[in-house]
Amino acid sequence: MLHFMTRLNEWLNITHKADFLGPLALRLYLVPVFWVAGTNKLGGMDNVIAWFGNTEWGLGLPFPAVMAWLAVSSEVLGAIALLFGVATRWFAVPLMVTMLVAAFRVHLENGWQAVADPQSPFAGADVGDAMQRLDKAKELLREHGNYDWLTETGNLVISNNGIEWAITYFVMLLVLFFTGAGKLSIDHLVGKFLNRRSA
Repeated sequence: MLHFMTRLNEWLNITHKADFLGPLALRLYLVPVFWVAGTNKLGGMDNVIAWFGNTEWGLGLPFPAVMAWLAVSSEVLGAIALLFGVATRWFAVPLMVTMLVAAFRVHLENGWQAVADPQSPFAGADVGDAMQRLDKAKELLREHGNYDWLTETGNLVISNNGIEWAITYFVMLLVLFFTGAGKLSIDHLVGKFLNRRSA
């Protein structure tokens, strides 16, 4: 048993040399998420500002123009910062705030699931209705469309638009906030440079 534990410890020590892969993977996964979200909003800022401020069909936030520009700037600049690993912990904070607003002001009323799935333990009460609509859509497409071509690269699904993705991105950013960008980043290079200068 002692031999096994020693070998396991040696193996774990070897894996520490690849610790940079975790933060790198998180960063690279999040880059297109925030880049697309931010640049899409930039294409229609007047509509985004109206949505941020409207109390009837929008978020009803105060200072909608300021809030919209802060959100868009966080997403676009945050995507660039995550790509290169620059000020990762600093950019994680406004991006986490953006994800919490998205989760609890936009998606919460739809429950947890991003995609309606009756097999999920988090399926909402109306998942049965969603599945009936999906079955009807498939039936119509089989009868009047080229169903095989339409589904050649994936299945048809019903978007539930729940908080799942926003919370997932929040958790990923939270990890980056506590661990930093990792060794393969500008943050790491700057840290090494500053440590050498202070030594």
